Amino acid sequence: MEDLLRLAADPTAWAALATLIAMEVVLGIDNLIFISILTNKLPAGQREKARKIGISLALIMRLALLGTVAIIVTLTQPVISILGKGFSWRDIILIGGGLFLLWKATKEIHHNVDPRAGSHDEPSTGGAVVTNFATAIGQIILLDIVFSVDSIITAVGMTDEIAIMVIAVIVTVIVMLLAANPLANFIAGNPTIVMLALGFLLMIGMALIAEGFGAKIPKGYIYAAMAFSALVETLNMLSRRAVRKREANGHGSASHEAPEDGPRMPMQR
Repeated sequence: MEDLLRLAADPTAWAALATLIAMEVVLGIDNLIFISILTNKLPAGQREKARKIGISLALIMRLALLGTVAIIVTLTQPVISILGKGFSWRDIILIGGGLFLLWKATKEIHHNVDPRAGSHDEPSTGGAVVTNFATAIGQIILLDIVFSVDSIITAVGMTDEIAIMVIAVIVTVIVMLLAANPLANFIAGNPTIVMLALGFLLMIGMALIAEGFGAKIPKGYIYAAMAFSALVETLNMLSRRAVRKREANGHGSASHEAPEDGPRMPMQR
């Protein structure tokens, strides 16, 4: 309790907390995009439940990892060497997670481009693949592990105070819970956004693999590219909406004018 009061009176601690929350929320976006895309493949009645389970597991994993900070720090120590290049457990986890994201995103893109290709082994309902609930949760857990390790290692590198890390993680997961349904519904309601989000997952997967091999890609570049792509797609959506509105207005005015273009009755003398 005394430690919390000390931190509450320390402006530096508040600055560290705000910075860490911002960083964790940004890192959580990757996790949330994957959960949204995956749960949208479930039957409608199971989607919200799967999102809550996935995000709750992300919170549990992050808090569990915070309880083993001493072990987390050792994950950055090389455990194997290949061709003179050392790889830590963190590197191995990031490479494995990146490869999984590449496989999953590529598979989903292939299905969106040619839905008939997966029809022989995946049932389809209304054009959307229906994923088994247990399979979806299993894949969410796998990516939760990857993103949780990356998130906690980032937190450990930014502050030494466990209390600040715990608060930042809890706030981040609350934000994810609040944003999960609106984001998933927005993606489901806009097919072009699905392809854009899958492209983001490809980029994130490549970034994880590169980081696992020691090629650090600044997160700012990745998120700037994502923001620019999202802006362009937003403009495209507004343009399409305006075209549909003009077409609807055109059809409406044409229907009102149609009777005037019909044959007229001859005037009686």
